[in-house]
Amino acid sequence: MYEQNNTPPSRTAARQDAIDISDFVYAATGARVRRLTMPDGTHWFPAVDVCKNLGYAHVGSTLRNIADAANFDSVESVLQKHTLGIPAGREWRRDMNVVNLQGLILMVNACTKPEAQPFKRWVSQVIATIQQEGSYSLEPAPVQPAPAGGTAYVMPKQVVDAIVRLEERGTRTNDVLGQILDTQRIMADLLRDISESLRAPAVDASKPTPRELLATWKTRNLVVTEDVHAVAALLAPALTRGEARYRVEEIATRTGLPHERVHDCLRMLLKRGCVRQTGCAPDGTPVYVLP
Repeated sequence: MYEQNNTPPSRTAARQDAIDISDFVYAATGARVRRLTMPDGTHWFPAVDVCKNLGYAHVGSTLRNIADAANFDSVESVLQKHTLGIPAGREWRRDMNVVNLQGLILMVNACTKPEAQPFKRWVSQVIATIQQEGSYSLEPAPVQPAPAGGTAYVMPKQVVDAIVRLEERGTRTNDVLGQILDTQRIMADLLRDISESLRAPAVDASKPTPRELLATWKTRNLVVTEDVHAVAALLAPALTRGEARYRVEEIATRTGLPHERVHDCLRMLLKRGCVRQTGCAPDGTPVYVLP
């Protein structure tokens, strides 16, 4: 999240949002959106960021059709009102359209994405409560320390639920990406090991090299699918040195194949006479040798 706070320190301490603006916007849009915070406490957000995360295709038409003209402006115009300069960095341009918090809420309420529904329901509840009771207030948080010169408040449950749901979705996405990266690293290590092993000469000159062994298996009409080749290439270097000791789980981890597929590949190699199992090591690991 990129943020630019243009509020002088002395005035920042004098004002405190009832709800943290970053969490509030995250619950509304499902994203950490860049913002400019003015000395008067108003927040402005790049319209392109808001439109992208809410699914609007065209920034200009969206602002004209949904946000009131008073709710959006250019970065230069907004900053000039407070005699502030353009923030450093290529992300902020003078002609960039920015939308204030009221405009952002209008755009969220017009959004049809399912993720926006909890926030829209909460906004509807706020309006209904004001209509019935004349006001809407947040309960002070009994367990949160009050900010200097201010009061801490309990965030509305609908907003909290939206934030939690979005954070969980982000966590799940990160977990999946982590698993993909782990698999890619395993496969890269395996390919590097196989490449180095195939280039290395056999310890015993009377025995074939791993490359020669694989070529011999191929001449035996071995149906070498990509999966079988991965298992065969893993076993070949150790077999040329005497014996290969690998558990199914280890082969699966190093090749990225499911356990069931590793079993099938080993059966294929045994059936075609490429390898022979002589038994198991004391720890139960299968021992394979050349026939």
